[in-house]
Amino acid sequence: MINELREVDGLGYFLYRSSAAPGLSSGDTQDILRSARHRNQALGLTGCLHFEDGMFFQWLEGPKEGLIEVVELILEDDRHEDITILDQGALDLRRFQDWRMRFSDKDRASLMDWFASSGKSTVRPQDYAGAVVAFLVSIAI
Repeated sequence: MINELREVDGLGYFLYRSSAAPGLSSGDTQDILRSARHRNQALGLTGCLHFEDGMFFQWLEGPKEGLIEVVELILEDDRHEDITILDQGALDLRRFQDWRMRFSDKDRASLMDWFASSGKSTVRPQDYAGAVVAFLVSIAI
């Protein structure tokens, strides 16, 4: 699943979407965020996590070794279901260099509303992934 990351030299990125496990509370979400920020700082990772209508969208970036470690933890985390890898690979420059883990939710900005007003495609996987990244970057400013 993460074979492309294993081929990266230097910085890499990983973008996924998942469903929150049934019964996940706002306290659980805060626990995820708190532990992600701590772990990301230790591993030199940065990124953005968006939570909306029971769905997580996350962009992670950083050194390959730390990135693979965290991605493997996410893939095994029972607080996530139906994990879909949207994109992964090598990265020249960080997009979230000032954020150990930027967080947003529907109250701050809605990805679904953004898609509806942007005219971005949700049909082709690469277009969808690019649009998710554009949204995450737009809310990080």
